[in-house]
Amino acid sequence: MPEIKRSVKDSVFTYLFSQPEYARELYLELHPEDQDVTETDIKLVTLENILTTGQYNDLGLRVRDRLILLVEAQSTYSPKIALRMLMYLAETYKEYVEEKKISLYSDKRDDIPRPELYVVYTGKRKNVPDILRLSDLYEGPGSVEVEVKVLREEKPQQILGQYFEFCRISDEQIALHGKTDTAASETIRICLKKNVLTPFLTTRQKEVHDIMRTLFSQEAVWEIERYNVHQEGRQEGRQEGRQEEFAKGVRSMRKAGLDDAKIASLLERDVADVEAVK
Repeated sequence: MPEIKRSVKDSVFTYLFSQPEYARELYLELHPEDQDVTETDIKLVTLENILTTGQYNDLGLRVRDRLILLVEAQSTYSPKIALRMLMYLAETYKEYVEEKKISLYSDKRDDIPRPELYVVYTGKRKNVPDILRLSDLYEGPGSVEVEVKVLREEKPQQILGQYFEFCRISDEQIALHGKTDTAASETIRICLKKNVLTPFLTTRQKEVHDIMRTLFSQEAVWEIERYNVHQEGRQEGRQEGRQEEFAKGVRSMRKAGLDDAKIASLLERDVADVEAVK
């Protein structure tokens, strides 16, 4: 069964930083030395549906064709983040090569954008390393290394710090009200009251509310689906147990010298069912 592809927080993250003004703010938080960068210097290159499981990356930005930023928002830690980022990066470069019509077999040197990989970690786990490496997943020397820098809340007033605060408020309201329309409304109301992502939420309040409400509904549907699959699994397990008990009974009767026809009669089963037991 496929997993839920999105959570409220990473969907709001993607929507927030897909807006040119906030993409620029994010880039400047990571590269404060480049104050001359403009919104038009930054191109959104977020991928869609590149993995067989239907996963998406959260955010891809290309800056002046010199830099590719891939950023994931994660509330749960996974050591496989570096592997996922490698796959996202490979697909992003593939799209770049196709867009720029770069020949992969010519002797001409073609410069490609330098990659930077980040994960914005909003979870509560304390021992998440500052750098996640692909080599952490394999033994011995390898020919490929990927490094993903883990970003935590360090500058509360900047755009990432405000996103962290949005996540904290969202978690609190979900804990109070469950994954409901009330939790979505209260998250937005409290953020506006505390001046968290105020320009963004003021102009796009309905869109953010709709994202949260839609994902709450999606998660509810998936919870029902998981429950049904679990119940079916339990029923299949009980059926398998009954079949095993039947087979044990047949084998015991055979050891006692009864033929299959007699066993079938005693068990009120078809002779073919008895004969199928080896």
